[in-house]
Amino acid sequence: MGVTRPRPGALSVMTYNLKVAHATGSNRWAVRRPVMRELLRRERPHVIGTQEGRYRQLRRIGKEIGPHYDWIGIGRMGGRKGEFAAVFYDTERLKPIRFDHYWLSDTPSVIASNTWGADLPRVVTWVRFSDLAREGQEFYVLNTHLDHRSQYARERSVELIGETIATFDSSLPVVVTGDFNVAAHDNPVYDAMLALGLVDTWEAAVARSPLYATFNGFRPPEPGGPRIDWILTTPGVTTHWAAINTYAVNGRLPSDHLPVQATLDLGQHH
Repeated sequence: MGVTRPRPGALSVMTYNLKVAHATGSNRWAVRRPVMRELLRRERPHVIGTQEGRYRQLRRIGKEIGPHYDWIGIGRMGGRKGEFAAVFYDTERLKPIRFDHYWLSDTPSVIASNTWGADLPRVVTWVRFSDLAREGQEFYVLNTHLDHRSQYARERSVELIGETIATFDSSLPVVVTGDFNVAAHDNPVYDAMLALGLVDTWEAAVARSPLYATFNGFRPPEPGGPRIDWILTTPGVTTHWAAINTYAVNGRLPSDHLPVQATLDLGQHH
């Protein structure tokens, strides 16, 4: 499944849980990497909110997407340690103006903090970008990965994300990417994200691909399954197209999640 070519000026966004790099087993990073490289080179999104990538894995991906990609992130255990919620971007299209990282806890600026009973520390990376194709256009991307065990931690995480968005320049669009670890429409976390004033691009899209479970567990994609990876935006953004990408090579999937994509018009011309 490939992208219908986005219209000129549209912004191509992806959220992708990369599956942390493991050295052994049938789905080890060495065998997945060429498939992921091909998928990302075919799609070349302008911005990718990633989850689970480790430092060396992210460095390799950044080089392999193409010559003009860079990324921003911090390990959830601090510095280069642990999994990242890294944001990749096409440097020919986007220029970071400001960015920050924080932990989903009562002490967000404390590295590796975890006060809500999450199984693991969880981190947010956000970036304010200038869109080089649209003079004067800026927007935010906020990317995260919510805990897989604790519903309480997930709900508190949404509250903190809402507090962050409230500090952003309210005249600018916001794009939220993430693995939320709960099914859309089926959990209070989803309702709480929409209650922040965000729109689910999958629902808002003018056109979309077939629905598949976005977590695949390295099994063939499950039609109509739960969508736990989301791209959300503020209401002024138009979603032309949304898709769940099932690209594989000889049945080999690049990750245990399917990437979710959206083609957006940020809707503001200064």
